[in-house]
Amino acid sequence: QVQLVESGGGLVQAGDSLRLSCAASGRTARSYAMGWFRQAPGKEREFVAAIDWSGRTIYYADFVKGRFRLSRENTKNAVYLQMDSLKPEDTAVYYCAASSTFNANQRAANYNYWGQGTQVTVSS
Repeated sequence: QVQLVESGGGLVQAGDSLRLSCAASGRTARSYAMGWFRQAPGKEREFVAAIDWSGRTIYYADFVKGRFRLSRENTKNAVYLQMDSLKPEDTAVYYCAASSTFNANQRAANYNYWGQGTQVTVSS
């Protein structure tokens, strides 16, 4: 199993940047596919980005392409989501997730483990 802890959220203005971090612990954490999801109040949880265990395959939601960048450092058991050009509609709780049974994908149901989330608020 794996435990996930997100950090890096905060309050920023439109156009600013944030880097979210997800620290993973567990004996098999390095072999897991990792993903980022977000959920705004009153909305369903939506896919943001995902990366496979090697870090060679990355998928992004269309609405973040060109603005967000996902990376993985297996030696540190960590994944990062660099978010640039933030918009008010990016405001949400961002969750880190890990899958032990599926490679990088955008379906939340395929992820076994979830962090508690980190709040990102973007003001206009």
